[in-house]
Amino acid sequence: MTRDRMWRRLLIAMFVAVVAFTGYHAARTVSDAIYWNAHRDEPIERWMTIGYVAHSYHVPPHVLHRALNLPPAPDRRPLGRIAQDTGQTMTQIDGKLTYAIVHARPPYPPPAPPPRSSPPTSSKP
Repeated sequence: MTRDRMWRRLLIAMFVAVVAFTGYHAARTVSDAIYWNAHRDEPIERWMTIGYVAHSYHVPPHVLHRALNLPPAPDRRPLGRIAQDTGQTMTQIDGKLTYAIVHARPPYPPPAPPPRSSPPTSSKP
């Protein structure tokens, strides 16, 4: 095999890899867009996470964290676990989230930005 033929095969293989990579991510993007278009404003359930509810209702996650008195850090626990850990019922969680969602959308003013984490203070004598 000549050197030119080897380079040509290498370039073709790289091109095929790039096309496959691009096709995969394009298909995932379209799939995600179709999924979220069909899952707007879903009723809040125990299995959902705060991030899922925020995405479904188009509300910033920090608004929902604030409504449940949780730190603004990402929390991947399902709402049922959050209710159990905080000693609340799922009805209370649902009510707080619904209230926050309603007040984070028009005609109400947009929600405040997420709180900034303050740098640690040094305690020198």
